[in-house]
Amino acid sequence: MGRCLSGRGTRVLRFHGTAAACSYTNRPLQIMFGIGGEHDLSERTLPHLSGWRGSKPVRVGNGAWTQPQLDTYGELLDAAAQLRDQVGSLDSPTRNFLVGLADAAAARWRQPDNGIWEVRGEPRHFVHSKVMCWVALDRAVALADWLHADGHVEAWTAAAQEIRDAVLTQGWNEALGSFTQSFGASNLDATALLLPIVGFLPPDDPRVLSTIDAVRERLTDARGLVHRYHTTAGVDGLEGQEGTFLLCTFWLAQALALAGRTDEGAEVFERAVGYVNDVGLLAEEIDSATGEQLGNFPQAFSHIGLVNAAWALHQAEHVGTFH
Repeated sequence: MGRCLSGRGTRVLRFHGTAAACSYTNRPLQIMFGIGGEHDLSERTLPHLSGWRGSKPVRVGNGAWTQPQLDTYGELLDAAAQLRDQVGSLDSPTRNFLVGLADAAAARWRQPDNGIWEVRGEPRHFVHSKVMCWVALDRAVALADWLHADGHVEAWTAAAQEIRDAVLTQGWNEALGSFTQSFGASNLDATALLLPIVGFLPPDDPRVLSTIDAVRERLTDARGLVHRYHTTAGVDGLEGQEGTFLLCTFWLAQALALAGRTDEGAEVFERAVGYVNDVGLLAEEIDSATGEQLGNFPQAFSHIGLVNAAWALHQAEHVGTFH
């Protein structure tokens, strides 16, 4: 209990003002803001409250607001790429902001960060963070004409190739037959399932297939649901156990669908969907012992994972390809 603070259930992305093209190359991009646009989300504990079922400590704010999380560059540029047709033309401040994100990914990808799971341990060279910096540059190259940024393409392309080479050499563990949580590590992370989903490697690449099998073998519980990583590794700086993550389980279903293993993906999908409550909502986690929903509720990421996995399965079953 009490571990559900990490993860991104409280994030609200809202950006104000203009951004010069290089404004994020020398300082981290703030990764969350308050619901009213507040910048300062300093965290404090409320010791007089016991928390739900004794899940102390009760906190206000979120200490992750000051963390460097390099994957955010890729998340934002990937969203822009997907929404290009709906958005239409961009004004100059927005173009500069997106160009600045790509430049920052190129400049900062070699640095350690706290990653998608907002770990409270020491920053590391998380594979997922590197991959998402690659996503930022890959999408920026594809959007260069839209962003009026043709002059950046050569540098972005070169940096993307450097990231790819680093991930394939330092993020792959031959003994495990899997991509790992961080460079040179021997522990797994469910974010490795995203490599085919974001287009870093083909879904049928032998390393992808081997990683899928490693996650199924080493990161699932007796219920067949996926942990995001093993907390016993101590990477997150928090004590205690946590449940399995529904988002990660839907990633597994989606990766299996993309790999053409549709029956297996559908089985994983149905297993996760079986935990919806009486009004069709999902929390962040499932208690491995009881099957009870845990953590942030309702959790948007669980539902996003459900939709994406369902679409991938539909495409695999009825179309044969995923778009």
